[in-house]
Amino acid sequence: MASPAIKSGALVTLPELQPSSEFFKEGASLRVTGKLQEYSAETAIAVIADESATLRIDTQHLRELSFRVGSIFQFIGELHIQPNNEAILQARTGRNVDGIDLDLYHQSLQLVRQFQAERMSNSTT
Repeated sequence: MASPAIKSGALVTLPELQPSSEFFKEGASLRVTGKLQEYSAETAIAVIADESATLRIDTQHLRELSFRVGSIFQFIGELHIQPNNEAILQARTGRNVDGIDLDLYHQSLQLVRQFQAERMSNSTT
């Protein structure tokens, strides 16, 4: 029996991850990047921030990652929506991306989306 395919994480910025967003869905597979604001070793919960937006990350499955507040991290995982409409990402992988220019990252993400949208519109004509 074949196992279900693991979905790639859709690139999303934390400010975009609002309840009205197309990405804000239970079980959505996402890739998020932000600066580590806090980390609890007891609960394995990290909080990352980008601009004024924050997201809680459940890191219980990440064994080899050392967390340092102020460092920039990227996580891929599944989004879970709590009853109070707060989101937490169940991370299946994570990495330290210190040195990344977040402004440039946001610009490149917009260009990728623009390219994909143009490609989709060209394939339907």
